[in-house]
Amino acid sequence: MNSDSSHPPLRFLSEWTEIRKSRNHLPHWDAGRIACFITFRLADSLPADLLSEWRAERDAWLAHHPQPWPPETEAAYHKRFSTRIDQALDAGHGSCLLGIMENAAFVSDTLSRRNALDYLLHSWVIMPNHVHVLVSPFPEKPLSGLVAGWKRFSATRIHKESGATGSLWQKDYFDRLIRDWEHFLNVARYIRRNPVKAGLIEGCFLLYAAPWVQRLLS
Repeated sequence: MNSDSSHPPLRFLSEWTEIRKSRNHLPHWDAGRIACFITFRLADSLPADLLSEWRAERDAWLAHHPQPWPPETEAAYHKRFSTRIDQALDAGHGSCLLGIMENAAFVSDTLSRRNALDYLLHSWVIMPNHVHVLVSPFPEKPLSGLVAGWKRFSATRIHKESGATGSLWQKDYFDRLIRDWEHFLNVARYIRRNPVKAGLIEGCFLLYAAPWVQRLLS
């Protein structure tokens, strides 16, 4: 393991990266140790009509822009579609159960539970209705399995304490493979600034960055 004075040997997306693609409602990519930016959200965090409109527009766009994408096409996709989802999430739709710090702590504990065993956590923020994570999975741990485990374990804890039932998390998630150091740092900055951008005050979110990430952003 690296000490807190140095960063781990990160890997980024390249033309030689072997990618395993899967699809549920959204396309997903597994690429071993490649750093990735993941967003998963509560089941009631986005209005159904907004999400339906977004999916229809995105699917039409994807039909005219088959992958693999050059960097400028990927940037256009995220500007048009990912940014819209992030803004909708920050609007605070739904029950916002993660704004209750006991629930957010269950999610925090879940993320930390297998850190350095199944993945390396670089940064995360737990917002009232969604979670952003910057992470490097270990190659034998598919990303879809990691996210499913985070959801399952945290939902069990939250349901047990609150007595609630039903689906806590939206089944799917958003993921983006990190291209290079500039992309990595931009995502880390986005995570750090997300609570301020959404107008949240202390006590409504939890934020983490590995010590070496904090130094890079300072």
